[in-house]
Amino acid sequence: MPKRSTHGHTAHTAHLGHTLRTDAPTGAPRSDTFRALSLGKVLTHPDPRLQGASVELDPCARFVVALAELLVTTMRVSPACIGLAAPQIGEPSRVFCMDVTGHRQAQSCAGLVVMVNPKIVERRGHTRMREGCLSVPDLTGNVVRAREVVVEGYEPGTGKLLRVEADAMEARCLQHEIDHLDGMLFVDRVMYPERELFARKTYA
Repeated sequence: MPKRSTHGHTAHTAHLGHTLRTDAPTGAPRSDTFRALSLGKVLTHPDPRLQGASVELDPCARFVVALAELLVTTMRVSPACIGLAAPQIGEPSRVFCMDVTGHRQAQSCAGLVVMVNPKIVERRGHTRMREGCLSVPDLTGNVVRAREVVVEGYEPGTGKLLRVEADAMEARCLQHEIDHLDGMLFVDRVMYPERELFARKTYA
C-alpha cells in the first residue's frame, strides 16, 4: 500500500446532498468550546458529550477553520497525543486532526492531517493492537481494526478534497478519530473487556 496519497480539488457542498452548517452546532456553545480549548481541556468518559453522532459542516466556514486550529493546538500540548476529534473538546462537529510523525509503530505517515467531514472509503485486512485515548485516561485496550484504510475529507478553509491512504498506526489513528465523530470510544470496540482492558500507568 502506498505510504501516502493526498490530493485535492475545490469541493462543492452539493456533493453531500444536504445543507452543511456554517456555524457552531446547537448543544455545544461555541464560546464554551473555545474556552475549554484555550485551557487545553479534553472531555473524559462518561461525559455524555462524547456520545452521539457529530454533524457535518461547511469546511470553508470561519468557525471550522478556528476549530481546526484549536484542535491542532490542543493535540500538540497534550502528552503522547497523536490525534484529537472535535467531540473530545465538547464540539459535536465532524472535524479531527492527527499526526503520527515519530511514533514508533507508524509506517505510513502523512504528517499533520486535519479533515472536515471525513469518510472511510476503503478498508483492507485487519489487525489487533493496544489503544489508549485522552478521553479514557485510565485504560488501554486491545482493539481489532482494519490494517489499511483510505480516508477522504475536506481541508478546513479551502474546501479541497483530501485523500489519505494509510496503514499500521496511522490507519488505526484515523479509524479511532472517526469513531469519536460517531460517538464511539475505543472501549466500545474491545471484544472481551474482562481480559483485554488494562489500567494505564502514564501518558508520558
